[in-house]
Amino acid sequence: MGVGLTLGISLILILTFVPRVWIGVISVALAIATWEVARRLREADVLVPRIPLIVGGQAVIWLGWPYGAMGVLSSFMATVLACMVWRLFDHGLRATPRNFLRDTAITVFVAAWIPLLGAFTTLMVLEENGARKVLVFMIAVVCSDVGGYAAGVLFGKHPMVPAISPKKSWEGFAGSLVFCVIGCLLTVTLMLHANSLIGILLGVALVFVATMGDLIESQIKRELGIKDMGTLLPGHGGIMDRLDSLLPSAFVAWAVLTALV
Repeated sequence: MGVGLTLGISLILILTFVPRVWIGVISVALAIATWEVARRLREADVLVPRIPLIVGGQAVIWLGWPYGAMGVLSSFMATVLACMVWRLFDHGLRATPRNFLRDTAITVFVAAWIPLLGAFTTLMVLEENGARKVLVFMIAVVCSDVGGYAAGVLFGKHPMVPAISPKKSWEGFAGSLVFCVIGCLLTVTLMLHANSLIGILLGVALVFVATMGDLIESQIKRELGIKDMGTLLPGHGGIMDRLDSLLPSAFVAWAVLTALV
């Protein structure tokens, strides 16, 4: 609780007073998250090219600053190509590559899952009222988490997908939906001065996508036979364990707020 509260307050202060620093914070967090996932995959004998993946991931994030969405997309494609070439010669020039198709497919997934989706938070902060948009997004995620946890603990009786995440319930999903929609309704109207229907749409979309993101990471960890992606945050796992629902939600928030606000 203390770690999460400290991080939350720090991010709010950064967004309020020095919003451009947000890009640096995101770049560090995503680099660590990429390293955590790559390390776990290598433990499972999946050879993900960590160096080009992390370096390319930084390009995906930072090139969004001067070049916008085109910079993000171009650097993502360059990262994918660099990782494919790196993996091709991972065993040396004379050895025949093993599991090349599997490893490159997983590498592309990781590149899209972490730096590409994460880059949309940097695109968001660079827009007009960007800091406020990111705050709306973060408040929505917090509301969703709080509502889901409270409703799940108090009323959770019907598992949503027990084969993937036994603790996730339909009651918790409903709690997330109610809290997130209320949070988005208030923040979109009060902070962005936009139509209340946009807040409702954003809240519904974020809860659905955040839930899917959480389930996707749960399935990945289940297949890898691990509980957490990392150990950097005591009691919370690693950085990636905090970003599982945030990353896909960032894209949805950027798309909705850019198109409609």
